[in-house]
Amino acid sequence: MQKVTELGYMGIGVKSLAEWKDYASRIVGLEVVDGAHPGQCFLRMDYWHHRIIVEEDGSDDLSFLGFRVAGAEEFRAMRAQLEEAGVTVQPASAGEAQERHVLELMRLEDPSGNALEIFHGPHVQTHKPFHPGRAMHGRFMTGTGGLGHLILRETVGFEKTHTFYSLLGMRGGVEYRIPIPGMDKPFEIMFLHCNDRDHTLAFGLPGDKRINHLMLEYENFHDVGLAYDLVQQNEIHVGITPGCHANDQMYSFYAANPSGWMIEFGWGGRDSTHQSEYYDRDTYGHKAQ
Repeated sequence: MQKVTELGYMGIGVKSLAEWKDYASRIVGLEVVDGAHPGQCFLRMDYWHHRIIVEEDGSDDLSFLGFRVAGAEEFRAMRAQLEEAGVTVQPASAGEAQERHVLELMRLEDPSGNALEIFHGPHVQTHKPFHPGRAMHGRFMTGTGGLGHLILRETVGFEKTHTFYSLLGMRGGVEYRIPIPGMDKPFEIMFLHCNDRDHTLAFGLPGDKRINHLMLEYENFHDVGLAYDLVQQNEIHVGITPGCHANDQMYSFYAANPSGWMIEFGWGGRDSTHQSEYYDRDTYGHKAQ
């Protein structure tokens, strides 16, 4: 079975490119690179040409996710694997792949209508060291774990969602069963992984947008503290206070971004155990506001 190896990149649509450039560099610490036209920019985290594509289209929402496969052979085998399962796949042109700075690309949707891209051969610029947008003690954790993790909106239920992402080689299941006073059943959240990062995707939180939050992990604990100070100094809303998750043991906090969803500023996440277990609360902190 062919498997995706990481969440390599993502695209977001925004109302104000200027606000996002400022937030991404001055608050988060990402490197901002101008795009091919005035309404676009790239955000770098490491040697890759980009990890996030920002387009000024007015949507203030997730546009697409890009999942990597190892190479050309795996790319062709993944296409066959998906088509045999009845998934509609649209191969991209060479020009479209070049726009994404990858060698080859195909497009599809998950059962909830989230746009996905599968690619191989990202453009890596070892001659161009990552230059953070603000002073940082360290760098971002990417490597084999990909750019981070996020919670996606799903509208078809866990079973159909899990079945689809299993076709991409992702594994996982329900990791939180949170008791809610007055309700017979606990609130559940499903997490899926495709590499040594504890999880890459999660599902189960309601919302009007396709994305609930994006987690970016810092190498150095102090960079989370610096980000928290910057968020408070700039009167940015803190959606979830600092704390430690039970599943990935990530120390983090969540803050609003200019598009109205959240960035999770994280540090210290453990690797995936590759085994099923569940929790009924976080380890400490993480109070929703």
